[in-house]
Amino acid sequence: MLRRLHPEQPESFAFTPENLEWAKLQISKYPEGRQASAIIPLLWRAQEQEGWLTRPAIEHVADMLGMPYMRALEVATFYFMFQLQPVGSVAHVQICGTTSCMLCGSEELIEVCREKIAPQPHQLSADGRFSWEEVECLGACTNAPMAQIGKDYYEDLTADRLARILDELAAGRVPTPGPQNGRYAAEPAGGPTTLTGRAGPRDPHNATVALALEKGDTVKRIDGSGEPLRAPWLEARKRVRKERAARSEAAAAEGAAVAGGAAEEGRRPANLLEKPAGAPDDLKKIRGVGPKLEKMLNEMGIWHFRQIAEWGPEEMAWLDRHLPAFKGRASRDNWVDQAKVLAAGGATEFSRRVEKGEVYD
Repeated sequence: MLRRLHPEQPESFAFTPENLEWAKLQISKYPEGRQASAIIPLLWRAQEQEGWLTRPAIEHVADMLGMPYMRALEVATFYFMFQLQPVGSVAHVQICGTTSCMLCGSEELIEVCREKIAPQPHQLSADGRFSWEEVECLGACTNAPMAQIGKDYYEDLTADRLARILDELAAGRVPTPGPQNGRYAAEPAGGPTTLTGRAGPRDPHNATVALALEKGDTVKRIDGSGEPLRAPWLEARKRVRKERAARSEAAAAEGAAVAGGAAEEGRRPANLLEKPAGAPDDLKKIRGVGPKLEKMLNEMGIWHFRQIAEWGPEEMAWLDRHLPAFKGRASRDNWVDQAKVLAAGGATEFSRRVEKGEVYD
């Protein structure tokens, strides 16, 4: 279906002060340079405020997000939830016409809309107060046929009941949304067979219907007034930054403590060599030493098995301090005992596997 902007457009658009504050909070969800990610919620709020999505609104949102107008227009024309033409000032009625609803009588609901609103979808009623369209599945198949009017679902409809709902809306009343045949929610039409009790303060309506009645804004345009602004992600962001700062401070303090106690922690091996005495040993024959670690040991002056074989606890502590990424490995894999065997010309089970090529770098 080709979706174009309506030929008649208002001159300008601006969010209400409350909706503008709401929009800024949505943008704050995203990191710097990713503000365009807020395009859908901002376009939706613009539509909720005006009833339909105008060209000035699309361009206003694009300016807020630093986007080319064409990119914002692509989003607005792609998603059918965005109304690109004027809708009724009181209500826009969306009749589900997909399989379940069609089998249960949605065509009769469409006829009611044709008679009471306008002959064609997206056409305003004579008084400009109502409009309608047929839509794809709205996900309330158990309660078919159904319609979305404003922000709420009206389910288990009949042609007569929809006609009365439209009359109530025209009279300035907001009909109770939800099932229209006495059902509580989406239980079997003959009554529930399990979970038969209704616990909670919102009886006799299910939670969704009760909330709609409590707020009284089923078909009300959202101008943001009276809406509590919540931005839990900002508090979470502050908390994460605070925790990161605390960890950085702790790491710095630990580093300072290590530096301050370096003289007392461990003892530098006396047998370190600037270069190997003869051919260097293959230190990778020691379990726990890979190519990367062998290179680091060589750079520290450790080339031969005999050097490691001569170490005691103080030298091992020194090694841990100078190889913090591998702290504890030399002790855990018992490098000294392995080195003693290899320095004496013997072999360990691991070194035999290395010689057979069973251990890969």
